[in-house]
Amino acid sequence: MKSPIRTGLPAALLLALATAAEAHALLEHREASTDSAYRGVVQIMHGCDGRPTTRVSVTIPEGMIGAKPMPKPGWTVTTTRGPYAQPHRSFHGTVSEGVKTITWSGGALPDDQIDEFTFLARVSDTLAPGTSVYLPIEQDCTEGSYRWREIPVEGQSARDLKAPAPAVRIVAAAQKTAPAAAAGPVKAGDLAIETPWLRATPAGAKVAGGYVRITNTGSSPDTLTAAAIPLASRGDIHTMSTENGVMKMAPLPDGLTIRPGETVELKPGGLHLMFEGLKGAPKAGESVQGSLTFRRAGTVPVTFTVAPIGALSPGAAAGPAPAARGHHDH
Repeated sequence: MKSPIRTGLPAALLLALATAAEAHALLEHREASTDSAYRGVVQIMHGCDGRPTTRVSVTIPEGMIGAKPMPKPGWTVTTTRGPYAQPHRSFHGTVSEGVKTITWSGGALPDDQIDEFTFLARVSDTLAPGTSVYLPIEQDCTEGSYRWREIPVEGQSARDLKAPAPAVRIVAAAQKTAPAAAAGPVKAGDLAIETPWLRATPAGAKVAGGYVRITNTGSSPDTLTAAAIPLASRGDIHTMSTENGVMKMAPLPDGLTIRPGETVELKPGGLHLMFEGLKGAPKAGESVQGSLTFRRAGTVPVTFTVAPIGALSPGAAAGPAPAARGHHDH
């Protein structure tokens, strides 16, 4: 491994790298709340002694679960899975395995340019505030490589290490204000539409889950065929099922029929609305105007309240981590 210390760098770059051992690989977000989503952004500041970077790999620490990489044009993304040291709570029970490493390869990042490699994960409630977790990073170039994987032992400072792994400090979850309660059911013919709500999404996300409770008080069935919000290019109804312990999601091409006298609730982990092609991120505490379209009742305006990322109900805080099975968490 080449020494992780370089000399002769411009002053501005030296200032930007003023962390332990003048690291080449940095994390944009160095704090994360327990029992919440974490957006990991690995920043590669330069190559290996002038050579372009061709591979970046990050090891996901114990306690960060459900990790998913963000695709990167011109790079191939691969993951390896393995067992967790202990089971973790999820929306669908517990999970005992998940993604342990994420690798981007096949690209070419010139030495005089910087770039970011992004993944999403969730901080388990098993990680206590005040502790730190470490994300070892590997950087390979056309010639040479770096291994940022040293982890300090108790009482040792990362500054004493030659190639320290970037650290994320775990902090207590911030108090979040719950969205305002809905004014009451929206009536559309024989239908009563209650508590439409969305989950907030991380910046850059392209899909969002929506939920609602619908009661048919009439004598004829009606069918929910579509949903819409200004932030999304389209909205469909999806169902979830479990096959061999793996959650799978599929659209309902013929819509969702609500029979006379029936109440149907779209909620996390089951039937839900899928909003795709997001042009912005719904934020917790906001209200989003939208609509639901029915075969008989027509298009009905509704107001979606926005709950925190991972919330299990419209007025709840974020819930436990999603199962690490490669499906969307809706």
